[in-house]
Amino acid sequence: MTVLAIDQGTSGTKAIVVDPLEGVVGVSEIAVHPRYLDGGGVEQDPGELLESVLATGRAAVAEAGNRPISAMSLANQGETVLAWDPNTGRPLTDAVVWQDRRAESLCAGMSEHADRLAAETGLVLDPYFSAPKLAWLRRNVESGGVVTTSDTWLLHQLTGEFVTDATTASRSLVVSLGAQDWNRELLGLFGLADERMPAIVANDVVIGSTSAFGGDIPVGGLVVDQQAALLAEACLEAGMAKCTFGTGAFLLANAGSDAVRSSSGSTTSVAWRVAGADTFCVDGQVYTAASAVRWLTTLGVIADAHELDSVAAADAAGVLCVPALAGLAAPWWQSGATATISGMSLSTGRGHIVLAVLQGIAGQLAELVTAMEADTQPLRRLRVDGGLTRSRVLMQSVADVLQVPVDVYPSPHATALGAAALAELSLHPDRALRDVVPSWTPSWTYEPQWDAARTTEFRSRWRTLADTTYPAEDPS
Repeated sequence: MTVLAIDQGTSGTKAIVVDPLEGVVGVSEIAVHPRYLDGGGVEQDPGELLESVLATGRAAVAEAGNRPISAMSLANQGETVLAWDPNTGRPLTDAVVWQDRRAESLCAGMSEHADRLAAETGLVLDPYFSAPKLAWLRRNVESGGVVTTSDTWLLHQLTGEFVTDATTASRSLVVSLGAQDWNRELLGLFGLADERMPAIVANDVVIGSTSAFGGDIPVGGLVVDQQAALLAEACLEAGMAKCTFGTGAFLLANAGSDAVRSSSGSTTSVAWRVAGADTFCVDGQVYTAASAVRWLTTLGVIADAHELDSVAAADAAGVLCVPALAGLAAPWWQSGATATISGMSLSTGRGHIVLAVLQGIAGQLAELVTAMEADTQPLRRLRVDGGLTRSRVLMQSVADVLQVPVDVYPSPHATALGAAALAELSLHPDRALRDVVPSWTPSWTYEPQWDAARTTEFRSRWRTLADTTYPAEDPS
């Protein structure tokens, strides 16, 4: 069966057409443009998101020779939300992106419920997740229509249905971990008890059909982008992990059937719900990866990401960077953290700064791994995908700081390929998950080059610096 899979992301939308014999036979990608506002706001134009989905899907189908499409799937941003009119489909607000921090005060005012929310949902009370953003929209922007994650709106535009999937719902803070439906008590904590919420569906079901890409195509296999990549990279056993290096860096480890509640600052959500059973994943985030590289570009340190490896110095000469340009996520959950560069002198050049930023991404990732290992099996090797895997300096830094081999996924389409696998499963739910996930061989493997002593020394200095990037708790 030939599948159209669309990956609607933060900075771009990608569509691929996958043929069972020929592989990827059509690809299209269009940039989308988040707006970074004062006060921690990050927004997108819903119309631009929808047009990018339609345009990339149609272009990929055309490149594939307009062959018949058996199923279509959509991978989504996970925690991006908006208000919209369910009768007309018209957006009532801009989309509030997962990076948006304007619900910080709302979360602070709910701190007495943080432990209950963590125990119920596996998540941390933080503006990163969707419910605080939904509540912020209701309190500050729009009282009409419905408030949902972006996938529900896009799917309504394509199919007329009002649904979300189990992985997306598990990123909300208002679904008990592993539950089939919304928790009305938790919705009430956010002032959302009376909201009309979409139906939550499994990742291996068809939810409707669309004629947007020619013919009448079944739509199924819906999923969050990061979980889709975890699946594509065949992290099918507990303890297997991947990291996607995109706008941020997103580390997910398969936790099997154990809905673990982290005691170390990580979070747990549904990796996929197939054949009536949940597989869970533990995850953590580096908020700024490619966005930190764009920051270097904006400052004129490099012309673009292609210069990273040619400009980076061979040694950072003592320069350290904590690239907390949008706060620190797990395991700190310090939204007030700011980026820090230390160790500079008159001899510091741009190459030292570039290397320090790349090593800083690796340093933050290592802290995530340490936190996650408290809840899962020790990491033996890491699978990676995303645009920044093209930087050999960054990938070698990750291998050195984590002290594990790093396997680079050979396709730039991991998220879309994971969604395509679930689309296939939605038409053939009797198949095993392994049967729809192709095997793969790394395009490159990075082995650690630092010895353990150097890694320990770097991590100690980096963590000390990270602890200075956010204000200390007021003892009063």
